[in-house]
Amino acid sequence: MATQMATTDENLRTRVPRASVSAAADQSQPGDKIETHTVGQVTVANPVMMARRVNVFYGDKHAIRDVSIDIARNAVIAFIGPSGCGKSTFLRCLNRMNDTIPIARVTGSITLDGEDIYGTEQDPVQLRARVGMVFQKPNPFPKSIYENIAYGPRIHGLAANRADLDEVVQTSLHKAGLWDEVKDRLDNPGTSLSGGQQQRLCIARAIAVDPEVILMDEPCSALDPIATARIEDLIDELRQGYAIVIVTHNMQQAARVSQRTAYFHLGDLIEVGATDQIFTNPRHKLTEDYITGRFG
Repeated sequence: MATQMATTDENLRTRVPRASVSAAADQSQPGDKIETHTVGQVTVANPVMMARRVNVFYGDKHAIRDVSIDIARNAVIAFIGPSGCGKSTFLRCLNRMNDTIPIARVTGSITLDGEDIYGTEQDPVQLRARVGMVFQKPNPFPKSIYENIAYGPRIHGLAANRADLDEVVQTSLHKAGLWDEVKDRLDNPGTSLSGGQQQRLCIARAIAVDPEVILMDEPCSALDPIATARIEDLIDELRQGYAIVIVTHNMQQAARVSQRTAYFHLGDLIEVGATDQIFTNPRHKLTEDYITGRFG
């Protein structure tokens, strides 16, 4: 059985055309046509982030191969695909979380507002304030609810005094739909909240430092259906002010919350398109097979 599965994976891999991206892709401008093996439109007008020919290696393992894609402003893009396909690995490239893995190596170009995020003058801490991250499992700091939100603005110098900090905390909790539930217990530990509330606290913590992009790595996988619905409603509200990239195994969730969808398979970005088109009329056979449940 293991041999048969390995053979099947290899057959699937060989079905992906391996045309190269042009050498000029790294200097491409928003809206330029990009030569790529990915099916669909990888570029958007006025993107907040642009990735060109991104490759990721973990030691000798080539985890991501020649991925090029734009991240649109004020929109949600969902990364979907089977486990181990590279979607979370690529997500972590967007705010240099892979820097924390000693054997990881990233090549290619990723820009934020035209600035190379892997440039020698780029401070990863400042980058992660501009490109926030919400993880699969809620991870509030072992501090009060108030301090969970106030910590980021304080260390980044975004509040001049306590009154400014109070306003940032209240505004962030309002945006995360949590203020009315916690306003009378801001001194309580963040870990005292329910799982869904903790995840919204982590979202409030991310937006407290005024990011441009919010990355979400399966943010609802540990939550019950009611809490999941609250997070999905929140994502729809937040996209009015932020670019959001969400990794999810839940295809129904991707269809509900995103405007664009990108399908990854075995380290390749197979297809990108409008979410309605991806789920109703996929152009690549691998995308169709995954959407219809033939594998994954």
